[in-house]
Amino acid sequence: MTTTIHTRMKLLACYLLLTGFLMAGCRKDRPGNDPITYGNSFALTVYTDKAMYKPGDVIQFSLNKPLAGNIKIRYRHLGETISEASLSGNSWSWTAPAADYTGYMVDLYEQLDGKEKIHASIGVDVSSDWSRFPRYGFLTNFGQLGTDEVNKVIKNLARHHINGLQYYDWLYKHHWPMAGTAAAPQSNWKEIANKDVYLSTLKQYISAGHAQNMRSMFYNLAFGALNDAAADGVAEEWYAYKDASHGTKDKHDLPEPFFKSDIYVLDAGNTGWQNYIAAKNADVYATLDFDGYHVDALGDRGNLYTFNGQSINQAATFKPFLEAMKNAAPSKKLVMNAVNQYGQQASISKSPVDFLYTEVWGPNERFEDLATIITNNDFYSSNTKRTVLAAYINYAKADNPGYFNTPAVLLADAVIFAFGGSHLELGEHMLGKEYFPNNNLQMSDELKSALLRYYDFLVAYENLLRDGGSFNQPALTSTSLPLSAWPGATGRVAVQGKTVGNRQVVHLFNFSNANSLNWRDTDGTQAKPAVIENAAMQFTATGTVKKAWVASPDSNNGVAIPLTFTQTGNAVSFTLPSLQYWDMLVFEY
Repeated sequence: MTTTIHTRMKLLACYLLLTGFLMAGCRKDRPGNDPITYGNSFALTVYTDKAMYKPGDVIQFSLNKPLAGNIKIRYRHLGETISEASLSGNSWSWTAPAADYTGYMVDLYEQLDGKEKIHASIGVDVSSDWSRFPRYGFLTNFGQLGTDEVNKVIKNLARHHINGLQYYDWLYKHHWPMAGTAAAPQSNWKEIANKDVYLSTLKQYISAGHAQNMRSMFYNLAFGALNDAAADGVAEEWYAYKDASHGTKDKHDLPEPFFKSDIYVLDAGNTGWQNYIAAKNADVYATLDFDGYHVDALGDRGNLYTFNGQSINQAATFKPFLEAMKNAAPSKKLVMNAVNQYGQQASISKSPVDFLYTEVWGPNERFEDLATIITNNDFYSSNTKRTVLAAYINYAKADNPGYFNTPAVLLADAVIFAFGGSHLELGEHMLGKEYFPNNNLQMSDELKSALLRYYDFLVAYENLLRDGGSFNQPALTSTSLPLSAWPGATGRVAVQGKTVGNRQVVHLFNFSNANSLNWRDTDGTQAKPAVIENAAMQFTATGTVKKAWVASPDSNNGVAIPLTFTQTGNAVSFTLPSLQYWDMLVFEY
């Protein structure tokens, strides 16, 4: 299946859902399915009052249930303790330090029988601009929702530190996104799949998100028009044609009456179209307090022509289109979907987007492909723009009700996070298909708990994971672990290094039980790795190691554990306490 067809299968999937072929994946009322609760309510959980903070903000913390004992609150940046305080009650506050773009780990611990017990932890992101470390989520249901339901969704996303939201298929028409006008907006309308959208719900979501320092991006194609676009002022000269004599417009076919219309493709480089859609976007911004425009695309459309018969290099039109959108709304954020990297290198990454976004399709199915896309994006943007990947796990399994395969999700997130990216996967439910309302697959309690730890880890260690540095291949050996240099192999633990300032970071990915190195795990068969404990290891250093520590989202609530080591020459010997999915070793010179 081609990239182009893949990209808009989201709409065809909706058709199948509506006609019953995909087991009613849009339904919210199937027994046992709670699409908006991620955390385990029985586990002790720390909450903050926002998804992220600016330097100097007062951060409010709370617990979901009482915690007795001589409990200490510890504030850490990487391996260093900044301060400590005694816990008194179920809530407390802390003033965010002055350093911008910095991640912290806050944990609750006590000393028991001479040993430290970590009861709970949470990551804290202190960043004045969310696009520096984007953690992107999504929303799909804009029906007539109550305040409690909206707030519950936002609260859960904020607990995972999601700081930006893509509002999927909210729009009235692709060429006329805001129903009505800025002076007289409609109170409700039908989106392209004829689902109800309420203006009041959109406003509630945007307001609730802003209260949690979470930004809202409206979704639309760069170049889409419906079949009534001529009556709405869209000129024939603006379209992309399949032939040089403008006889056939390029379009994406959709089954009616389930959909309002096919989607016709415009020439994104045409200034008439750019001016038209920029004016329509101005109506959106005047009516709704969106923070920016999430621009979608359709992948490589093949040979296309302007009305006058000139050949269109569609990928090359993305940059001028994005520049026009930025000029029209300078204060608003922009991000564009580079479908399987189409247009990313020469066009999108060089445009005024605030971060890079790639929807990943075959043949990029292996873990190493995820890493390559992220590192390529870093290179294309001169390491100034971080990456979000839309990568759909358990793809075929999501055709029917069931559960996500926890090992597949965690191994994919481990690789994406370790290489500096984040994963578009959390909304009202977890994402399994490119048609975002599909919620056939649920999360087990094990996966819910694990994802909280993984997102805390992504935030707490963002300055090692997503804040520059150079990837390398460190010399690491073990008499008890089957190690293999990245990208690794089944039956082995993959090793990938990165230098960040005076630190050598070493990531360990446990593929020792893996039945495949394909991240998509389309049928949900990836095996859970066995926990490896007390593995003797040796690292070849490039200088005198002053400090060594290990942290993992899989153990110790993500809190860093100091490593006892000996160094003889360049040989540093130590014992790795445990490894399940992913460990991060840090050696400080």
